[in-house]
Amino acid sequence: MQRLVQKAKDFNELVMFEHSIFSLPFIFIAMVVAADGWFGFGLLILGLLAALSARNFAMGVNRYADREIDAKNPRTATRPNADGRMDAVSMMLFIVVNALIFVAVAYMINSLAFALSVPILLVLASYSYFKRFSSLAHAVLGLALGLAPISGVVAVNATIPLWSVLLSLGVIFWVAGFDLLYSLQDIDFDKENDLYSIPSRYGIEATLFISALFHLLATLFWILFVWAADLGFFAYMAPFGSGFFLLYEQQLVRRDFTQIDRAFFTVNGYLGFLFFLLIIIDRIVS
Repeated sequence: MQRLVQKAKDFNELVMFEHSIFSLPFIFIAMVVAADGWFGFGLLILGLLAALSARNFAMGVNRYADREIDAKNPRTATRPNADGRMDAVSMMLFIVVNALIFVAVAYMINSLAFALSVPILLVLASYSYFKRFSSLAHAVLGLALGLAPISGVVAVNATIPLWSVLLSLGVIFWVAGFDLLYSLQDIDFDKENDLYSIPSRYGIEATLFISALFHLLATLFWILFVWAADLGFFAYMAPFGSGFFLLYEQQLVRRDFTQIDRAFFTVNGYLGFLFFLLIIIDRIVS
């Protein structure tokens, strides 16, 4: 029993389940807007299963692909995939199981969700390999999480309206922007190991500029989302409030690189929760 508990802890550390906060709010934002309110307990459960299995799959592939790289990097050398606690077979089994769960859940939702399930998994898996040959890896990570809102609206309406694309574009630039900040921690390691992160290829100042530009674009696309979805006052507060969060995140990292983890996890976690809360309030009062 103790061995099973320890294995569960290792899997949790491998994929960091608690960091699902980044994608979950935007899946449910899309579902609330698509349903114009409550979308039902059935879709809530299926949405949670789809989101968690997709993220577990993506993180599993990433940890599997990066096990040798992570073992060399002092920042990541104590991860289960790098220090020997999690063997390659266990990680591959974890990846396959979560892929099957995601496809099965998509099948139970509707035919469009099922048709998109495998292409979505391919996009999720591709991020782990992009940094070996392209600095677009940050944008690919953004795309991986940006698929969440489109998945949410597909689950409710089996369509992909314009507003969901605008919401997803906002998520893409938001995630790519904070991933750029996060990758500043590994700038020296990436240079030494010939990895194609933007910091290692173009330097700190260029990375900060591109990150700020991405976060500005994220805010603009979220404003356009609210307009295209014909939402109300409280919904407009969501992108403007998010813009202030992103400005604070940018300033926090610029003042002190030791605050990168705080900017990455805490600030972005609050951003997603606030955005979701304001959309709910808007739907209640409208």
